[in-house]
Amino acid sequence: MTHMQEPLTAMTGAMEPIELSIVVPVFNEEDSVAPLVNRIHEAMAGFDRSWELILVDDGSTDRTLPNARKELLRPNLKLKIIELQKNFGQTAAMQAGIDAAAGRLIATLDGDLQNDPKDIPQMVAAIEERELDLLVGWRQNRRDGLLLRKIPSWCANILIGKITGVKLHDYGCSLKVYRSAIIKQVKLMGEMHRFIPAWVAGVVPSSRIGEMPVTHHARHFGSSKYGISRTFRVILDLLAVLFFMRYKARPGHFFGSIGLATGSLSALILLYLAIDKFIFGNDIGTRPMLIVGVMLFLSSVQLITTGILAEMMARAYFRDDDTASYIVRQVFGQDQPHA
Repeated sequence: MTHMQEPLTAMTGAMEPIELSIVVPVFNEEDSVAPLVNRIHEAMAGFDRSWELILVDDGSTDRTLPNARKELLRPNLKLKIIELQKNFGQTAAMQAGIDAAAGRLIATLDGDLQNDPKDIPQMVAAIEERELDLLVGWRQNRRDGLLLRKIPSWCANILIGKITGVKLHDYGCSLKVYRSAIIKQVKLMGEMHRFIPAWVAGVVPSSRIGEMPVTHHARHFGSSKYGISRTFRVILDLLAVLFFMRYKARPGHFFGSIGLATGSLSALILLYLAIDKFIFGNDIGTRPMLIVGVMLFLSSVQLITTGILAEMMARAYFRDDDTASYIVRQVFGQDQPHA
């Protein structure tokens, strides 16, 4: 069996062009995967354009994959199942599905049945009518716990909006519709899927990002993969987003600015001590200010050097970056071998 480390690519060949790809990452959802496929199939029954469903099994340790493969026998459903070699996380699984998507539009949603697939056709119509590149679902009546889910989410949405400048009510909703040509310009890594609107705002004007209310259901199977610790990870990820949005292509400006500020403060301190020593004749050898000045100077040199190295690494990244954040074990589908 061949392990694929390069990013997946959409394969359409001479087949009918696909209008919409629905991407669903799943992890240990053995009870919900069959009802999920059934709900999506029913919701898209009246959709008059071609579409495909892509399930990405993110290294599940239960019967999620075998249960999903049973759905390959369902008639009138173009289904592809991507099995990742191990659990890479929701962001990498979503990236794998997006890379494999052949549709002109791409819809994503969670695999726990909390997102309602019936919203997808309306969102597809809305993204076309409003001429958007990204349409984000807004769970107005969210069916989650108040203390551990809703309150941290509200705080995170406000904080993310203020820092990134992309103001949305619900960054965390996985139900989104994208133009494929736009989302494929964005590389998702780490746990950055919750900041997709901010990343998209880096390649299109924020005016082309919108939202619309969607239905949200309570979880019926399994347990949530998130807890209160997620809030702290969001804060750390948000700092990373802020850095990459402002300094991804010019990290030397970030480190260099701090280095120049530190160096300027060091120069003032050392100049003051030099005047005190050589003009007023005071002893400065045992003064703590001398140590502070020297340490600031060394820190300045280190920061500026780090900035130069970061600039070199950024140029190498933009020149050679074609590494996937996931490894595919096997792909199952109606045009692929089922074993």
